[in-house]
Amino acid sequence: MSAVPGLRSPYARVGRLVYFGRMLDKIRLHAAGALPTDYLANLGDSKPTVFDGRICRFLRITFADLTTRTLAGGSDADILAWADTHAGLPPRTDEECEIWNAFISKRGWRDLATPLVRQRAAESGLADRPIETMFDYIDFDEGRDPVATRAWEQKPTVIVVMGVSGSGKSTTGHALATALGWSFTDADDLHPPANLAKMAAGTPLTDADRAPWLDAVRERIATALATDAPAIIACSALKQAYRDHLFVNRQRMRLVYLRGSRELLAARLAARAGHFMPASLLDSQLAALEEPADALVADPAAPPAALVTTIRAGLGL
Repeated sequence: MSAVPGLRSPYARVGRLVYFGRMLDKIRLHAAGALPTDYLANLGDSKPTVFDGRICRFLRITFADLTTRTLAGGSDADILAWADTHAGLPPRTDEECEIWNAFISKRGWRDLATPLVRQRAAESGLADRPIETMFDYIDFDEGRDPVATRAWEQKPTVIVVMGVSGSGKSTTGHALATALGWSFTDADDLHPPANLAKMAAGTPLTDADRAPWLDAVRERIATALATDAPAIIACSALKQAYRDHLFVNRQRMRLVYLRGSRELLAARLAARAGHFMPASLLDSQLAALEEPADALVADPAAPPAALVTTIRAGLGL
């Protein structure tokens, strides 16, 4: 199975829980007609052993109610808070959530699901990969590295906030850095003068133009990691190759993708004055964009404070 844009790893956390964010992604993608048909058989709580059904029972809610609440809008953190109290019972304790995470993330490791994990891996041509759990299989099958996506077990040192121009990377990144007490770097400030002049003239950058800039951003990230100095980096990081270059240590880094509609982005760029990036370059950025499969996705239409809350909940910070 190829990567599905907007579908998170099962290891990705929302608040105290793994998998919950992935289930919300599936609900939203299905409503938008963007969830591949291969995923429909395991969508919902009609099958007691699928992950959707297990987490719904853990939260004491129905998948139908969760779908209605999710499509009504709000952040992942808002929806989880609703799920925690919807049954009219006290929210699950930290210990109960820890037990849930340990159980579900290790499903397939020396248990009754082990033969199924091995079968799925063989059928997908992944028998040579270090797959021990169903979560590992899902990540490899969708083109992610489970070592990186499982890194929620460690707090990150560097968070890269990505998106095209107008998505609010700088505003969100700065607000997040302020909330966490981390340093903030706007990657735009690391562009060489020639790049700034080229963009200001309405000429899209080439990969050759971006190479020295990406090297400078990578160096800033490497320094933060080497000195254990937590940092937020706002960077467009449009292509997977760019992100591969920037992610010096995937276990200590996270990616946040601000994914907005073209209409929102265009309106913001049209209203922005004095910036080197003209609105005319939006379409070239969208054309170059390769959406990440391993990012926490957030809606830039939300206010900065709400985005900070969503990101912190999604990354367990």
